[in-house]
Amino acid sequence: MAHGLDEVGTGQAVAPPAGAADRILALVNNVVVKASSAALVAAGFVLTYSVIVRYFLKISTDWQDEMSVFLIVGAVFMSSAAVQSLRGHVAIETIVGFLPARVNRARQILVDVGSLAFCAFFAWKSWTLLHEAWVEDYHSGSTWGPPLWIPYSLMSIGMTLLSIQILLQVMGEVRRWSRAG
Repeated sequence: MAHGLDEVGTGQAVAPPAGAADRILALVNNVVVKASSAALVAAGFVLTYSVIVRYFLKISTDWQDEMSVFLIVGAVFMSSAAVQSLRGHVAIETIVGFLPARVNRARQILVDVGSLAFCAFFAWKSWTLLHEAWVEDYHSGSTWGPPLWIPYSLMSIGMTLLSIQILLQVMGEVRRWSRAG
């Protein structure tokens, strides 16, 4: 059982970026992971501030829950492509060891194509939601009331990056499949 971001889950090493698109996305992922890490630390500070101010000073902070959610959700969506580049998402490893290498490669391509279809659809719907929130000037229903285009943009960009990452991995798998077969 794998518990880290190692290559055990797929039974193969994660290939270094091959083409220009792979290298560009790797650079983008590197920047996004650092920003997402900072967002998670900021969320921790916001929540800690909220607890201290509420408990000791008895001051209401109506913005901190929403701010923390925006930061955490943004970090999760934005960093998903970087996690996918390491094949670090949850995977069921049981059948990998039982299947022949050729069947396992086909299984991985099929799973990646299915994941790509889902993520591309999710990205498209996220962009339409972002557009609607921007045009209609949607705001949160809380007393703080931040504009909803902020979290929707993070969701849209994150799912688009994830879709591109999966597409590049599918293309790499298909190239390897065609060379091996």
